[in-house]
Amino acid sequence: MDDLFQHEPRKPLAEALRPGSLDEVVGQAHLIGPGKPLRLAVESRTPHSMILWGPPGVGKTTLARILARSFDAEFIPLSAVFSGVKDIREAVERAQALLAQSGRHTILFVDEVHRFNKAQQDAFLPYVESGLLTFIGATTENPSFEVNSALLSRAQVYVLHSLSDEEMRQLIGRARDSGTLAGLSFDAAAESILIGYADGDARRLLNLLEQVRTAAQVRGATTVDAAFLEEVLTLNARRFDKGGDAFYDQISALHKSVRGSHPDAALYWLTRMLDGGADPRYLARRLIRMAWEDIGLADPRAAEVAMNAADTYERLGSPEGELALGQAVIYLAVAAKSNAGYNAYNEARAFVKKDRSREVPVHLRNAPTRLMKELGYGKAYRYAHDEPHAYAAGETYLPDGMEEPGWYRPVPRGMELKISEKLAFLRQLDAQAKQQE
Repeated sequence: MDDLFQHEPRKPLAEALRPGSLDEVVGQAHLIGPGKPLRLAVESRTPHSMILWGPPGVGKTTLARILARSFDAEFIPLSAVFSGVKDIREAVERAQALLAQSGRHTILFVDEVHRFNKAQQDAFLPYVESGLLTFIGATTENPSFEVNSALLSRAQVYVLHSLSDEEMRQLIGRARDSGTLAGLSFDAAAESILIGYADGDARRLLNLLEQVRTAAQVRGATTVDAAFLEEVLTLNARRFDKGGDAFYDQISALHKSVRGSHPDAALYWLTRMLDGGADPRYLARRLIRMAWEDIGLADPRAAEVAMNAADTYERLGSPEGELALGQAVIYLAVAAKSNAGYNAYNEARAFVKKDRSREVPVHLRNAPTRLMKELGYGKAYRYAHDEPHAYAAGETYLPDGMEEPGWYRPVPRGMELKISEKLAFLRQLDAQAKQQE
């Protein structure tokens, strides 16, 4: 019975194939290739504090471990999910003892450092400044928003990228060379499916391979094709963080594709977000915003189409209602573009915010009482409908003494081309009226 408790658990494939040196790392050539920052740090044996920022499964923890080994430093890992100030103090005490006893330096690795609050980040900042600790943080979130500026100023930020399809194929080859996939052959379609669903995440790919290997052993299969994968795997949706950078990067790409009048790209980002689990109602609201910000009065129907699509989704739900969102995105992408109304509103708001509170001109005031009428409220007002062209040429509507600001500048596209022509005609009537005064 004692033997039962002396066996170590079998390592997952992702752990068994974890690289032990920079040369074994797949991907991140912009950081670890010849002459690149982390390669130079290892070759010069000069550790420095850093933040490794990138999506899951791209090697942040692996690189931290390799760096500690390369510098012959003590590696103290903490997870911001489970650790607190007490754990940080214990790590500091351990680092101080090691330095005093053997002169050995310590690397403090904090996984998911964005989950540490300000007090927790401040707890180890003095020891990073003093050089007792070399800090390596790993995060999937933008450190500009999630890491204290004081800590950020003392750490170099390195951006890690999702693995490319070719790099993922290298991982499959490495798993095959290790013997863990012995007796299994993958056809091209199966490899492409696995790579697609791994979505640039090395850990996810290796976990999928492990599931396939187990299923093949149970079934006695030697060939893996698309049909086999469909039978044995529950393939999850793409990587998508509804509250993180991936979310905001993709909504930004959708917005810019609409603004750039590229319907295919706009459809791609819309369906990509829907596939990843984004709330269709949120996307519907964003489409309405795009209609007013980037199309405006150049095509007033765009806002109607976006509103109708949102209403349609509310009635039909998913997946039927998503078709309305897709067609709305196409319409917005191909519609005439104008940000004239958007700019005019922002300029007016900025002016009012810094300007004094100007009085309403007397001729524009309402006069519901006799006193107000005796004071001349509304007396000189000209009723536009009684004037030629239903326009009171030469009339002023701004506060007394305020110059015409010219905030609204329609573009020569779509409906605003007609609006521009009308405004030019009205300004001509104003000029004629002033000449007759």
